[in-house]
Amino acid sequence: MTFTLAGVKRGVRRALPLAVSVFTVGLVFGVLARQARLSGVEATLMSALVFAGASQFVALSLWLIMPFPVIAIILTTLVVNLRHLLMGASLRPWFARLPGFTAYCSVFFMVDESWALTMGEFSAGERDAAFLLGSGGLLFVAWVASSVVGQVAGSSIQNPAQWGLDFAFTAVFIALLAGMWRG
Repeated sequence: MTFTLAGVKRGVRRALPLAVSVFTVGLVFGVLARQARLSGVEATLMSALVFAGASQFVALSLWLIMPFPVIAIILTTLVVNLRHLLMGASLRPWFARLPGFTAYCSVFFMVDESWALTMGEFSAGERDAAFLLGSGGLLFVAWVASSVVGQVAGSSIQNPAQWGLDFAFTAVFIALLAGMWRG
C-alpha cells in the first residue's frame, strides 16, 4: 500500500466530473440553509464539519421546529450516516497498513462518491490510498465552497419551492437509493 502525491492527483482528476454535481447540490443546500435561518458561518461550519449532504438536508428539515429538536437531529444524522461504518470497514484491508493519522485524515474525506471511486481503483489493482484523499478532498472543497455561494445567492431567492429546491432533500435520498439498488 502506498500513499503518494500522484495518488492524490489521480483522485482529483477522477473526481472532477462528480465535483460539478456536488457543487450543484451544495448550492441548493446553501440556499435552503439561508431559508432555514442559518447564518453564513453556521452553514459553512455545518458543511465543513459534517460534510455529509444527506444528513445536512435532514437537519435543515428539522431546524425550524420549536422547541429545537437536538436529540432528533443527532439521532437522524447518526442513522443516515451509519452506512459510513460499512464503507470505512470495506477500506480497512488497505488503510490498516497506513499510519493512524494518515488513515483517519483520509477517511474524513470519505463520502459515497469518493468511496465508490476508491473502491473502483482498488478493484482495478491500484494500491495508492492517497486516491481517497484526492477525490474526497476535491469534493469537500466543492461542497463547502458551493454552500457558501448558495448561502449568499439565497438572499435573492425568496421562495425556494418555486424553483423546486425544496425537493432537493427527497432527490438526494432517491439518488442514494438508486445507487445502492442491485436488483
